[in-house]
Amino acid sequence: MLLLTMFCYLFFYTGRHNFGWAAKQLAATLQISYEKVGWISFAMLIGYAAGQLINGNLADRLSPKHMIATGGLLSVGANILISFSNSFITILVLWTLNGYFQSMAWAAGSRIISNWWGDKRSRGLAFGFYTMAAGTSSIITYLFSIMLVHEGWRNLFRIPVLFLAGAVVIFFFLVRNKPSDIGLPDHTGNNEGIALDWRHSYQTVLSNKRFLVVCLSLGFQSMARYGLIFWVPLFFQSSSANAQWGLWITLLLPTGMAIGAFSFGFISDQLFKSDRIKSITLGMSCCAVVSLILYLLPVRQPLLVGVLVFCAGFFSYGPQANFWPLSPELLGHAYVGTGTGVMNMCAYAFAALGEPLMGKLIDLTASKSIIFITVAGIALLSAVTILLTNQVNARAATPQPTAI
Repeated sequence: MLLLTMFCYLFFYTGRHNFGWAAKQLAATLQISYEKVGWISFAMLIGYAAGQLINGNLADRLSPKHMIATGGLLSVGANILISFSNSFITILVLWTLNGYFQSMAWAAGSRIISNWWGDKRSRGLAFGFYTMAAGTSSIITYLFSIMLVHEGWRNLFRIPVLFLAGAVVIFFFLVRNKPSDIGLPDHTGNNEGIALDWRHSYQTVLSNKRFLVVCLSLGFQSMARYGLIFWVPLFFQSSSANAQWGLWITLLLPTGMAIGAFSFGFISDQLFKSDRIKSITLGMSCCAVVSLILYLLPVRQPLLVGVLVFCAGFFSYGPQANFWPLSPELLGHAYVGTGTGVMNMCAYAFAALGEPLMGKLIDLTASKSIIFITVAGIALLSAVTILLTNQVNARAATPQPTAI
């Protein structure tokens, strides 16, 4: 079930990380500034954030596999419609809706994994694999985009999402939401029950102070991650100094992210004995240092730049694998979907705020390298914030009694 969920999510980013590759041609076609391109990305991320707040709770109540399949197919449709659009407003609206459709998958997938992996000692590794699938999805999207970017921006929204459609169909027919669906006993904790009142679920989640601090740190982590995912392709497309090899170096960013996600699941469970806080602090601090070096380093040495881009991906995304297990660990199993949804809502709300800001900074400075110094500062904020988790009253971390 873990592998099936990973396989499905392996193609989800073909429906949203393709946008950064279309940014340059889209700005020229629509004759708009990079700030406006940033607002389109902002709209998608806000749609995703709002969707997480809603769909995370629904994942605790509805069939996760039905939610994932529905969201995936609707995202495919939104992407294809965008490929035929010539209006800034039309693309803005469709991309916002696409954000909501994409949001139907992550919390639902987390619910499936939590149902099948009940042991805290191995859950971090399971979520690490799941997060690695998301990072690998970026690799696949970047690979498609590198091959298609010279064929026009419209193909970036048409061809890659066809693979998402196929993966969603396979996933829907093979996956099962929980062990009891195939006659096996559910893991201890899966029968805790779920609060019948959705307001009680949100109240339980939002009253947990330690969990809210974690959400704040994840917000900064996601802002740093999307600052790289969205704007690094533009940086290398626009630099004449690396025209021959720049596009392929960008592939090292999501490669580092995928490997980082798997590695930090292992680091958390084995090196830090499931201490997610220490693992996250290490990763985001290293991300800040690597991003600062990329800002200061002249982009003329392919090998060195490639290593640093890989490391930026590794440390910016890897720690995210340690955030998701904190949902069941701080809230209890009954609130996994709601908690994951709230976490992802915070993550993408912060990421959304960063997109027009980054576009504005590029317009004002006429320098694409500004993204690296900005990401360095944001990553440092994530590292500092997560340390505050242990300072919050421990009583706030105790899960509320569950209504049966």
